Amino acid sequence: MKRWTRTLRRRGGGRQQRLLALLVAQVDAALEGTALASATCGGEHVPADASQAMTTIEHEGDAARAQVVDELSRSLITPIDREDIFRFSRSIDDVLDNLRDFLAELTLFAVDEPEHCKPSLEAVRDTLRHLRSAAQALLGDQAACTRHTLAAKKAANQVRRSYQQQLAELFAGDLDMEVLKRRELLRRLDVVGLRLGEAADGMADGLIKRSA
Repeated sequence: MKRWTRTLRRRGGGRQQRLLALLVAQVDAALEGTALASATCGGEHVPADASQAMTTIEHEGDAARAQVVDELSRSLITPIDREDIFRFSRSIDDVLDNLRDFLAELTLFAVDEPEHCKPSLEAVRDTLRHLRSAAQALLGDQAACTRHTLAAKKAANQVRRSYQQQLAELFAGDLDMEVLKRRELLRRLDVVGLRLGEAADGMADGLIKRSA
C-alpha cells in the first residue's frame, strides 16, 4: 500500500508543488501583514493608511486560500492529510483576518505610540517564518519540516507569554480608558498567537499521520 502511495505521490508531484507554493503564498501574505502592523506600531505609518493597505494584503491572502481549497478538491494525493492542510490554511487565513482587525482597532481606538504591541508582533513574525520553512520542506526534508514545525509551536507560545507580560505592565499603573484600549489590542494579538498554534498543530498532525 505504501509503495502505491509513493508512486502516486511521484506522479502528482507537480500538483503537490503547486499546493505547497500556495500555502507559502498564504504565509507570505501574513508575514507582509505582520510587518505592516509592526511598522505602524513603531510610528512609521498612519494607522488609517496602514489599515487600508492591509485590505490589499488580505485580498492576496484570500486569493491564495481559495486556490488552496480548489487544489485540495482536485488532488488525488496530497503531501500530508488534506484535512490537516485545510486546517493549516484556514488558521493562516484567520491570522491575516485578525491582523486586519488589529489595524482597524488601532485606528478606531486612536492609541498613541502602541509600541507595547511590538514584542507580540515579533513573536508572530518568528512563528510565521518557521511555518513558511516547514511548508517549503514538506515534500523534501521531513526532518527539517518537523524541526521548523516544533519551533513554530514554541514561537506561537511566546506570543501568549508576551501578551501576559505586557498586560501585567499595563495593569501595574492606573486603570483608565487608555489602558483598556491597549489591552484590547494585546488581546487581538493573543488571538493571532492561538491561530498560529493551530496552524503548527495542523502541520504536526499531518506529519505524524504520514509517518505512521
